[in-house]
Amino acid sequence: MPEILMNLKRTHTCGELDSSHIGREVTLMGWVHRRRDLGGLIFIDLRDREGLTQVVFHPKSDEDLFRMAETLRSEYVVAVTGAVSERPKENVNTKISTGEVEVVARELHIINPSRVPTVPIADEQPIDEAIRLRYRYLDLRKPRMYQNLLLRHKTAKAVRDFMDSHGFLEVETPTLVRSTPEGARDYLVPSRVNKGKFYALPQSPQLFKQLLMVSGVERYFQLARCFRDEDLRADRQPEFTQIDLEMSFIQQEDILTLTDNLMAHIFREVLQLEIPLPITRLTYREAMERFGSDKPDMRFGMEFIDIGDLLNGCSFSVFANVLAAGGKIKAIVLPALAGSSRKELDELGKLALQFGLKGLSTIALLPEGPKTALSKHLPEETIRSIINRAKAREGDLLVIAADRPEILTDGLCRFRLEMGKRLNLIKPGTFRLLWVLDFPLFHYNAEEKRLEAEHHAFTSPKPEDFELLETDPLQARANAYDIVLNGVELGSGSIRIHSRDLQEKIFNLIGISSEQAGKKFGFLLEAFEFGAPPHGGIALGFDRLVALMAGTDSIREVLAFPKNQSAQCLTTGAPVEVEQDQLRDLSIAVEERAAGIPS
Repeated sequence: MPEILMNLKRTHTCGELDSSHIGREVTLMGWVHRRRDLGGLIFIDLRDREGLTQVVFHPKSDEDLFRMAETLRSEYVVAVTGAVSERPKENVNTKISTGEVEVVARELHIINPSRVPTVPIADEQPIDEAIRLRYRYLDLRKPRMYQNLLLRHKTAKAVRDFMDSHGFLEVETPTLVRSTPEGARDYLVPSRVNKGKFYALPQSPQLFKQLLMVSGVERYFQLARCFRDEDLRADRQPEFTQIDLEMSFIQQEDILTLTDNLMAHIFREVLQLEIPLPITRLTYREAMERFGSDKPDMRFGMEFIDIGDLLNGCSFSVFANVLAAGGKIKAIVLPALAGSSRKELDELGKLALQFGLKGLSTIALLPEGPKTALSKHLPEETIRSIINRAKAREGDLLVIAADRPEILTDGLCRFRLEMGKRLNLIKPGTFRLLWVLDFPLFHYNAEEKRLEAEHHAFTSPKPEDFELLETDPLQARANAYDIVLNGVELGSGSIRIHSRDLQEKIFNLIGISSEQAGKKFGFLLEAFEFGAPPHGGIALGFDRLVALMAGTDSIREVLAFPKNQSAQCLTTGAPVEVEQDQLRDLSIAVEERAAGIPS
């Protein structure tokens, strides 16, 4: 039977003891991390969330105690009382904070035994993620996973401390809301008291935070829970958290500066790292031209160099045909690859084909001069001009690709990222933030033959582009901004529309009729008629931020109980079928096949 402790009290944690405690009697409680039987002595590493302490059992001092220690196995929950002793110098463990001492056991209480863990705790060996998620309560015992939860906690605290110090009010917005079009499918919740009607779980607090600005709150923030029914991947979950903030009587610069300082505060407080301010800014056009992405990874260079103008009128048919068809020609410098063999150059060409590019031309900058097959088609002066524009140096390999702009941009972007990894250009533990500004306000949906909002329908155009809404809306720029961390879109925001007339104009351009707008957003449009202040904000992906700070690609690693890629909670088995009585109360009938019942 497990032992029930009545009067025994823990005096210290397993990560607390050091040489200052030598000679003191202590009581520790925790899990058996490892057990070692070494020629008549038994050692266990006792673990709690704060760390490990080595406990030693001597057979000569207490035979009964020693026999009890022999029964200990991994993950037993125990309490140990004993004296803190200095470890022999040759046995000091410098990898843990308690490594100079050990506890010589005088009492042992087995509080609860454990089955053999289905998820190894002490060893970080690879294990199928489905098993980890099924036994998540075991997976979370791993010190690495606990550190991820601690990192998340510290980050949340840093956010709240910063926002409070800058006059923001934390306001919780509703979880049961009305369904509105926001880009993904809603999770619907049937109402028992309003038969046939449904709530939706919020995809974001967008409408409520704008209403709070109309309410005069002026500075709102929230660690907001959001829900989106969409296809999952490593950085997506059906439910997620975002750092949501909104401000009144401000301009774009106010939000960028505030967010700069928020990010610097988080990294300083949580990781003890200084983020250089101000954060670098690029326009959307610049980002696409230089990196082929609106979320470029700035931890390494290898920017695109446009060389089309240097090749105008050239006789090389490959380049001439691309330029004549309105295409582009761009180059990337691959550092220290000038000495690549023919086989290695062929591999680069195959990689380019994999990413949709038709092929690569190369210029190797060798000590004896440039080496390239292009010398058969281009004058030496043109080749030298290309090298100079690319600022390539001896030892570099210059690769050149030509194609239609959209194909070239996408292919070179993926090629750049892959080569950055292969050439080990990304230093571990590096964090590079970037603002991307001046996005298009709309994009054209060719399939549905209509305009769609690039960000969302509540984003204001840049004031200088208002006239383009009448003449050429696809050229209008949004008063919007994205913040990017290490090539991942971390957050998105905008200056909002606060005029009913302008909001209705935008709705009309994206195909939402006045009747539809009134039905879906009438409450917001009405609110704009009661003195809505100018306002704007941003939403930052909290889970993504913590995952990147933890050095992992998957947000599942920083969530306590995440869903798998089929949106299932493997720990609890959700979603599950429910009782017919519950469905009857909600006036819902479920098709047999949909419920998984054989027809």
